[in-house]
Amino acid sequence: MKTEKKRDLLKRRRWRIRKRIVGTKERPRMSVTFSGKNIYVQFIDDEAGKTLGATSTRSKTLSNRDKLAANVASATQIGGNAAEVAKSQGIDKVVFDRRGAQYHGKVKALADAARENGLEF
Repeated sequence: MKTEKKRDLLKRRRWRIRKRIVGTKERPRMSVTFSGKNIYVQFIDDEAGKTLGATSTRSKTLSNRDKLAANVASATQIGGNAAEVAKSQGIDKVVFDRRGAQYHGKVKALADAARENGLEF
């Protein structure tokens, strides 16, 4: 029962956040998702319903993807890679969607790395 309650609260938090955060073509939504083993980042235009770009720890373009995991060091690397993917698509400004996760640890490391590599949010 306790895990179901936590899952329900997280789902409600995500819905509450998504009501306010909307990505456009000029300023897409940067959605960050953490699973137990991987990190996923997508740039989404909600008006058109399209993903403009994406990267993850499983991306084949990364040279050391076998060593990446869902930790702070990998989040820093993925944040930099996400900024490069965004720049290649012509994206400079984004709306950061952390999907209900607290802004510390992995989430903060990813956001700081993306900012250092030129993304504005």
